[in-house]
Amino acid sequence: MAVMIVGADYLGSIEKNLRNNGIAIVEHLQGRSGSDRKAFRIPKAATLVVVFTDYINHSTAKNVKKQAKLQNVPVVFSRRSWLSLEQQLKPQGMLKVFGY
Repeated sequence: MAVMIVGADYLGSIEKNLRNNGIAIVEHLQGRSGSDRKAFRIPKAATLVVVFTDYINHSTAKNVKKQAKLQNVPVVFSRRSWLSLEQQLKPQGMLKVFGY
């Protein structure tokens, strides 16, 4: 699985935890610059888009959602914490279960 991340300047342990679950980060877009908000494109390799809602504005989130729908790519909205992201991905079967 390959994921595009939108939002957050720094991913911290999230990047490592995704990698440990077999998920590669195709692209990380901070979402702060004007070009990030307007000329937004999801890479063809991305099978999922993760949006960190506490680091982007409404118009950027709206553009991401619109592009994902056009390209038929699922979107997950989460806060920038591993626990929050894990709670979004686990029920959809996107994470390995390690029994903790």
